Amino acid sequence: MTSRWVLGARPRTLPAAVVPVLVGTAVASSQGGIVVWRAVAAMIVSVAIQVATNYANDYSDGVRGTDEVRVGPVRLVAGGLAPAKAVKRAAFAAFGVAGLFGLALAVAVGPELVVVGAASLAAGWFYTGGSRPYGYVGLGEVAVFVFFGVVATVGSAYVHLEHVSGLAVLASVPIGLLATALLVVNNLRDIPTDAAAGKKTLAVRLGDRSTRVLYVGCVAGAFAVLPPIALARPAALLSFVTLVLAQRPVKAVLGGVSGRDLIGVLVATGQVQLAFGLMLALGIAL
Repeated sequence: MTSRWVLGARPRTLPAAVVPVLVGTAVASSQGGIVVWRAVAAMIVSVAIQVATNYANDYSDGVRGTDEVRVGPVRLVAGGLAPAKAVKRAAFAAFGVAGLFGLALAVAVGPELVVVGAASLAAGWFYTGGSRPYGYVGLGEVAVFVFFGVVATVGSAYVHLEHVSGLAVLASVPIGLLATALLVVNNLRDIPTDAAAGKKTLAVRLGDRSTRVLYVGCVAGAFAVLPPIALARPAALLSFVTLVLAQRPVKAVLGGVSGRDLIGVLVATGQVQLAFGLMLALGIAL
């Protein structure tokens, strides 16, 4: 029973939540120091929002019937592994955890975090939830870049520094691009089924070939931003070592891999994001 809920939380997507907090915290440590409990709270908020979004996506797609035919891993609702109401409750429970720890940070830092937190929670739910989900009209990638790139990275530095750091903003760009790459390759895999279900993701709108170009652009763009970051923190160039890991998924996407074979590309992209983020955080901290 526990394993299905772990599956529904989609642990392979969690690097998208962990990495920006690590990088933002590294920025804070290099520019003024960190408060340990705030770093832990920021990590819990980020991971909880990611898990909540995954459950919410499972619930909303399941009740809409858009997950009835899937190429990727089985979903809880569509696969009959859990009742829709139970998955919805799990989503709101995770949102609640994020809200609780986010509120603690807001009390310590400032009420502006309430606004940021509320926007992040809303983005998680309305990705596929509500009457007009933005994920169904091709805006998912933009939201991922903004919330799992800029907001999560800059916010993780802000809770310590209590001001917006230019370095955090710059460092958020490659983090956001790699998080976006995860969604791009996921939606590339699902183009046929999403199109049939009327889910007009950006991949459906762009088509197979252009989506592959977008994926490569996101990965390449992440590495292209490293030299500007290195002007402030030279050791950030350590992240270039992860180019070795990035070659395999990029070659696979350019080579036309499709369907279930893209699941491996998704896993590899998550590994690139995690390794890149760890190296960037280390380089910035040094």
